[in-house]
Amino acid sequence: MPTYPAPPEIAARHSAASKPIWSVMIPTYNRTTYLESALAGVLAQDPGPQEMQIEVIDDASTLDDPEELVQQVGGGRVSFFRQSRNLGLVGSWNACVERAAGDWVHILHSDDLVYPGFYSTLKPALEARGDVGAAFCRWTIVDEKGERVWTSDLERSAPGILPDFLNEIGVSQRVTTPSIVVRRSVYEKLGGFRRELSSTADWEMWARIAAHFPIWYEPQILAAWRVHAQSQTTSVVRSVENVADGLRCLDAIRSLLPAERAEGMSRKARERIALRALDEARELWNGGEFALALCQVREGLRCRVSLRVVKALLLLPIKSRRGSL
Repeated sequence: MPTYPAPPEIAARHSAASKPIWSVMIPTYNRTTYLESALAGVLAQDPGPQEMQIEVIDDASTLDDPEELVQQVGGGRVSFFRQSRNLGLVGSWNACVERAAGDWVHILHSDDLVYPGFYSTLKPALEARGDVGAAFCRWTIVDEKGERVWTSDLERSAPGILPDFLNEIGVSQRVTTPSIVVRRSVYEKLGGFRRELSSTADWEMWARIAAHFPIWYEPQILAAWRVHAQSQTTSVVRSVENVADGLRCLDAIRSLLPAERAEGMSRKARERIALRALDEARELWNGGEFALALCQVREGLRCRVSLRVVKALLLLPIKSRRGSL
């Protein structure tokens, strides 16, 4: 099992009398298509600058320039910062945390959404529980038009602490960035997102937090993760990097797991990565991209072969002809 270096340090912010509760940090790069919707969802819930920092951080875009749109939509309420060089996805996340001035950091990608009540619903619980390290809500996946196509599993029916959440997040990614807020002091203690990972750096971070702090859950659907042709997720799948990066993430997470359960949890996690690869293969096959679909099948089978994986593989031809069963 490879040994990973310590995660990047996040410097502590000097205390300030006017420190806001929220830091809504919106990273963007070479795309403004959905930025207005992302900003509108935040501004509709804006409690004012005393309570909320709102900032768009551009990762040295070379195509669409978001600054003018930020000025138009934000009307002076939203600050704008441009990186001097491109840092990539994980570097952008760390830059968001470093520039955050509030107690709670919310990284909201420029193509994702928050629904009404996101901040006001989480605020009372977070103010009452000083031990909570992060909080997330139930979330949905939306398409280019904002239509819901999938909703995350319900972790619990009522708001509250998720007991032993590491048992769940240590096996599969159950949280998306638009759905979660993290105390800045937690990042200061545990470090930032690991640069060795790409699409799974957030998964490792949520597992790291769950290993050290209680996690609060809100069962209302208050955030959306958007999938579209130009999204980072689509790019990762098309490069067939999703499985390899998932396995790297499991290696990084393993040291966080209880020693007596680590091996069994890792096997279960590898199975879920394989099943996810077969799901991607089905979507690619249905879209006529047969070579990419077969690549996903190959990588999934290299990850783990189990009875569930074999059954999913045998169903692929049926699903590709008849749609999802």
